[in-house]
Order: sequence, then C-alpha cells, then structure tokens
Amino acid sequence: MVTISPFQGIHYNPHLVGNISKVICPPYDIISPDMQQELYNQHDHNFIRIELGKQYPQDKEAENRYTRAAITLDKWLKEKILIQDNNPALYINEHFFTINGNTYCRRELYCILLLEEWESRMVRPHEGILSKAKSDRLNMLYTLKANTSPIMGLYEDSDDAITNMLASCTTNSPFLNVDLDSGEKHRLWAITDRNIINFIEQNLHNKPIYIADGHHRYESALTYQKEQRLRVSSPRGSEKFDYVLVTLIQFNDPGLVILPAHRMIRGLTLDSIKNMKEGLNTFFNVDIIHLSPGDISQQIDSLLGSNDTTKLVLYGPDKELLYLLTVKDYELVKKMMPYFHTETYQKMDVSILDHVILEELLGLTSDMVSTHVDYIVNISEAVKCIVNEEYQLAIFVNPVKPAVIKAIADAGDRMPRKSTYFYPKIPAGLLVYRF
Repeated sequence: MVTISPFQGIHYNPHLVGNISKVICPPYDIISPDMQQELYNQHDHNFIRIELGKQYPQDKEAENRYTRAAITLDKWLKEKILIQDNNPALYINEHFFTINGNTYCRRELYCILLLEEWESRMVRPHEGILSKAKSDRLNMLYTLKANTSPIMGLYEDSDDAITNMLASCTTNSPFLNVDLDSGEKHRLWAITDRNIINFIEQNLHNKPIYIADGHHRYESALTYQKEQRLRVSSPRGSEKFDYVLVTLIQFNDPGLVILPAHRMIRGLTLDSIKNMKEGLNTFFNVDIIHLSPGDISQQIDSLLGSNDTTKLVLYGPDKELLYLLTVKDYELVKKMMPYFHTETYQKMDVSILDHVILEELLGLTSDMVSTHVDYIVNISEAVKCIVNEEYQLAIFVNPVKPAVIKAIADAGDRMPRKSTYFYPKIPAGLLVYRF
C-alpha cells in the first residue's frame, strides 16, 4: 500500500527575504558551473548554497560542500531566514509556466511518501540511474538529514476525486506567492484540515506512484533508510527517515509537459560518420531533405510530427541537409535490442536511436556514451551547436507520452537514460523536509 503523510514544511520567510524568486534555485541535476555562480551572485540567501554548494581544492572530510550546506541550513533556521511550519500539512502548488507560446498550470501535491522497495511495485521507476549522482545525494542526506528538492511522482486519478478535492482547497489566498523572472509562478497552499488529509491519504492508498523525475533521490533515500534502520528497533514508518519528500501530479494533469531529450554527438571519426550514413539504409527508410531558407528548428519540428510512427531527424554530417528516418522493419530493429526488454521499450524512439544508431552504427558502447553524447531539449540550441561545430551530429526525437511511461513502469522495465525531460523542473528551496 502507498502511504503518504503531511509534514512540517520548511520554507523561506518572505518578511525577511523579500522576493523569494531570488532565493529558490533549480534542482542540483540541471545546475551548470556558470549557473551555480550566477545563483551565488543573485542573492546572499540563494538556496544554491544548500542544494549544490561550491567545491574548493582544500576541501576535506570535515569541511566540504555538504558540511557547509548543513551549517548554512542551521544558520538560516536560527536567523528565521527559513522557517518551519508548526502544524503538519499537505501542500498544494499551482505551478504556472509558458512554453512554445502556450501557458500551462500544473497542480502539484507536496507530501512525504513512506519508502517502499522497488520489489513491492507500489513505487515504480521508469529510468535507470548513475551511481555518481546517487552518491552525491547520499552525502546530502548524511550531513543535512533533509530532502532539499522533491521527487516528482505521477499517479492515476480516473474519477478525479483527488483532483476535485485539491481544487476545492485553492479557493482562498495562497500563503506563498513566487513569481520568477522566467515567467514561472508558484502559488502555495497548506492543507491542515485532518478530514481533507484523510481523504487524500485514503484515495492514494491503493494507487502506485510512478517516479517521473528523481530516481537518484529515491535510491539514495532507500539506502539511507536501510543504514539508519540498523540503528533503531522502532516499527517501519515511525521514523522520519522512513519517508521521502515527493511532489505528486496526476497523469492527466493538463500541465504535465514532457519534452524529448535530443542526442548531441561529438568525438567521431570521419570513417565512423561515413559508415553510419551507409548503414542507415539497412534499418531505416531515409528521406534526404534539402534545407529551405528560414528557421531550421521549425523545419525539424515539422518533420518529427506527433503520430505514432517512429521518426528520427538527423542533422550534422551535411549542414544543408536533414535526414528523416523511419523504421523499415521493426523485426530487424528488435535484433539490435537487449532481449530482456519489453516490446514497448523496443519500439521507443530513444531505444532505437540508442541501440541502433549509437551502438550498432556508430560503435559507441555504454562506456563511451558519457564522453561522446550530451542531451539537449531545445531544438534551436541543438541546431546552433551543430552550426558552430561544437558537435558533429544531432539526432532529434519525439517526446515520450505519459502512457508509455506508465506501460514501461507497469511491466517492470526501464527506459534508456535521458528518455524524458519533465518541464519545468520543480525548484529546490520551495519546501524542505527535514528529518
């Protein structure tokens, strides 16, 4: 069974901080070194100092980015820069954002989730993880004993019972308003009414939670829980470390936007590119399209389309051409896939891209991917990188649909890494759960 609970959220004190948009930050996994410095400069109390503090050459075990984060968290709590609510609550965040000229509102439910082993099937992953990112978040747990950014989870609400209840809780004024320079807006409400909390808890009790974003954080929380459980004899679920901070969104939320992660490739020899171009015809119908004057990114976007046919667009070997790829024979493509994956996995655009083009045609093993392949969600940025010769190839894919994520997770399978990009990311520092 899924068990969610209210918690005493920690958040910024608007009376001391002022404009909260200047102090929250993106989650650790999308913060570049340049962005890190910008956030440091933006405000003396920017959450970057906790979420992803700077590293220094003289760092050691007793003094490093994690110990400094813990000291900062304690200091800001003592100074009332950060404050903890007196009463446990479930929190609703209405997250407004604009993309491609369209404005959306994504309703997010902040709560703490009782940790379940993957084998229980009550919490279901859809992607694999990297050990390096897991160790980073583990170090945060050891020193801060807190979740600084939530895991994003998805759930089904076929009768809209939870959706309607959450909507009814947002008719009064929110306790926190955050307007970012990017145009994103956050409106937060705290639910402390025990009857409403019970209703939400009971309606989620039999629904599996699907990890959309934050697999590393969940894995780290599981590891931390196991270690702490060895030290206590209390029942599971009675300790604060038995829980992890999550933000839950229903699958049919109109603000659930999933962007594709396009592959950017460099470090290839001319021979490998030549061999790839020749090998494409084995697996794909290849349409070579001469670029017309105008925005290349728009031409790529129009070629991808939104139907269920696998389509890949390749740009790079020839700056004046686009290669539109459609699968010639799925049975032939399946032979390039690991046998243990489901048919849903084997027909995904990113699976075909990774196993057929990257592995089979370009010869990039899993060990080589980290040095040769990067990921970009914005087509215009990807095109610019090719034009500026920062990369040799860009391979564009369509976004993964929520139903595919659910099917993969329900089957116990996992997608290739970087298959999905849920937009926008949930910020760090908006609400914190401390053990």
